Amino acid sequence: MQDVADAAGVSVGTVSNVLNHPAKVSPATAERVREAIGRLGFVRNDAARSLVSGSTKSIGMVLADIENSLFIDMAHGAQDAARAIGQNLLLANTACDMRLQDDYLDLFDESRVTGVLLAPMEDSTAGIARIRSHGRQVVLLNYAPRPGTCCSVLVNNEHVGYLAARHLIDTGRTRLAYVVAHDDYQPVRDRRRGVRAAVEEAGPGVTLEEIDSVGLTTSHGHVVGAELARRAPEELPDGLLVVTDELANAIIHELHTVAGIRVPDQVAVVGCENNRAAGAAAVPLTAVDMPGRMMGQEAIRLLMDEVASGKQHRHATVVLEPELIVRSSAPN
Repeated sequence: MQDVADAAGVSVGTVSNVLNHPAKVSPATAERVREAIGRLGFVRNDAARSLVSGSTKSIGMVLADIENSLFIDMAHGAQDAARAIGQNLLLANTACDMRLQDDYLDLFDESRVTGVLLAPMEDSTAGIARIRSHGRQVVLLNYAPRPGTCCSVLVNNEHVGYLAARHLIDTGRTRLAYVVAHDDYQPVRDRRRGVRAAVEEAGPGVTLEEIDSVGLTTSHGHVVGAELARRAPEELPDGLLVVTDELANAIIHELHTVAGIRVPDQVAVVGCENNRAAGAAAVPLTAVDMPGRMMGQEAIRLLMDEVASGKQHRHATVVLEPELIVRSSAPN
């Protein structure tokens, strides 16, 4: 900064104002400083600034699975909200690997980010406690924390499962099957409870089979779809609930496109995320929408509220409601 000041014929304080408070500097002086910055190739040292301020103008966001468009939507919402308040968003993908998640939490902690948004699939209490003990605030997305741990933004995942099952029941489907895996994931467990509640509410005229897909990816969906296609017609469910849209689209492909089992005439299918591929499937997928962008925006708001309130802060939980989006795989 001293080199820039000497080259521009101004004080170091003026250079600092151009970088941080440009409204305090006349346009002509600011232009002279920016010209010197460009000529000298000056890049300010944000790490050094963070040593003085205790944090950067950045927020870390750690996501479980960047291939899932729900998490992408969360990131878009968080980025929009962060930029509106002069913060940058730094993004990390753990691919559902808890060790990698811990590494990224430590990296953002060491980088002195303003705070961290964390969207995990498993209990992350230990990692949250570790970086909170260093004064770094954390907000959880799509995962309910242990009481008193941190702020959180949730979708009512139990209602996601309920809406999906209730739609099939209301459209006359009576032999339901729920395709699901990873009951160790909290959102998955919550959706299962909602599905079971809707079936129990419907009474003895509706049955529910639960199919373990082992995993949640497209390849697992193809396996389940192929296995269903080998069943005799009378053994097929007439309504399929699928815990993720990625699984659902692969199952539709195996049933409808490969085996010629008509969706929705013979088997109606409902997904539980409304991801970006839902409307582009071989048969556009009816799905329960998760408001990912709003989740990201609310998480930034909660984080900055905690940063501003300091020791007076009280943890809060925001619960957003899902919405059924009806398409061709399970029409009304």
